[in-house]
Amino acid sequence: MTARSDLPDVRLALHPDHSSAVVATLTAPERYLARSVLAEYGFRATGDSTMALARIDHDEPHHADKAASALREGGAIVEVSDALQVEIETEWTYGNAPTHWQWLTPEEIREHTGEAQRIHDDIAAGRLTIHLHAHDGWTTVAVGTYAGGKSVHLHGEDHLRTEEADYAFEAEAVADFHRRHTVAVRPGPAPLTDIERDTLAVLGTAPPSATPPAAPLGFAAEETSQLAPVYANGPGDHEALLTDFFAANGEWEKWRPHDETTIASHESFTLRVEFLHEATHGDSAWTIAAYESPVGERLWHATATPATPAEIMRALLNSLSTEDSWGRGSGVPVKEEDLAHASRPLDDAGWPLKVGSRLIEWTAPTVDPAGLRFDTLVKQGDVLPAWTIWGGNTADNPSWAIHLSTHAPTSLIQNVAFELAHGYSHCQPPIHAAGPTRQLAQKPVAASPPATMHRPAPRR
Repeated sequence: MTARSDLPDVRLALHPDHSSAVVATLTAPERYLARSVLAEYGFRATGDSTMALARIDHDEPHHADKAASALREGGAIVEVSDALQVEIETEWTYGNAPTHWQWLTPEEIREHTGEAQRIHDDIAAGRLTIHLHAHDGWTTVAVGTYAGGKSVHLHGEDHLRTEEADYAFEAEAVADFHRRHTVAVRPGPAPLTDIERDTLAVLGTAPPSATPPAAPLGFAAEETSQLAPVYANGPGDHEALLTDFFAANGEWEKWRPHDETTIASHESFTLRVEFLHEATHGDSAWTIAAYESPVGERLWHATATPATPAEIMRALLNSLSTEDSWGRGSGVPVKEEDLAHASRPLDDAGWPLKVGSRLIEWTAPTVDPAGLRFDTLVKQGDVLPAWTIWGGNTADNPSWAIHLSTHAPTSLIQNVAFELAHGYSHCQPPIHAAGPTRQLAQKPVAASPPATMHRPAPRR
């Protein structure tokens, strides 16, 4: 670049109150050209004649050196302090860096930290809005949306933060974030780290607002009308759900004693699922039973009506693959901590609790009715269900319902409760829309009797 006599002189030095930040002092009267070059390398104005460079990866000396070279190529006289020059010639090492970074060159590491810096800058400038955050046991994770662009899941803090996944729709990203991190989810951005706080202080920048978006789940306005909670949707395709269950769970044997019924029997011969293909209103489309041994007593049972949303049933069926699915046995009373464990997703989501002389109920705080009910007077072996998970209309006359006996596993109920509280579906008509589902839902749902299922004999 041809030397320009009108370019100002610039002095670069370490910031007096920050170990790695750099301050640029512009001494000539005309400074706009130098300012534009410095701004390209991350410097921000902090006064009439000063600019500062502060980064979350503490790699300011390297970038200040590149800025100095660019200024000199433009004809500016640049002075670098001795202390800053020492830092420029010293490569930073990261004590908490991922293990694979030891095989990377300094420039490859700077590609990773540069991406983290970009994310930090986008959040600080308001180009990336953070809806929710959580702690996954190791580090901070978050979900946010770029202005006019994609939504992303973020993983990590400071110079280790990366984009873990991206989504075309904000609502999809938020719903999946809830599914992954459940009760750890908190509204808005995470509290600033010490490094972020120091960086913003050097630049004289106010921290981004921690106020969560007006819509708690961050749904885009154009998406909200296309979303409905799964408990308010129609039943969906239960046949496809059954097919998916067998495809994903090889430990279950499929057999069909007659055209109307398909049986899924666990290889342990202690769990059994029966699906009635042509179930009508008043029937139990699904019947599930667990036993203490292949020839032992039944531990618990459950039934589900034909109108039960498929995603709710999917959460229940997926829970059968865990070791907690076998239950505790009829001799163990239901305790207060069991109720707390089963209802935790609803409590965390703010579902109102009502405690009566007999019934304990959690109900959805929305216009779409749904809830979880426990009957404290139902004993093991009673005809009436102890647990009822329901949706539509009222708890006593629901559009759909899952009934479970007293000692159904609370972990299983918690999984279904989580889907009830946080499950959302795209572009499906809600259950109150006109159509066959509405006609089905208007009829009363009778209480389901205990499952009376016979098990196949063990393999020989």
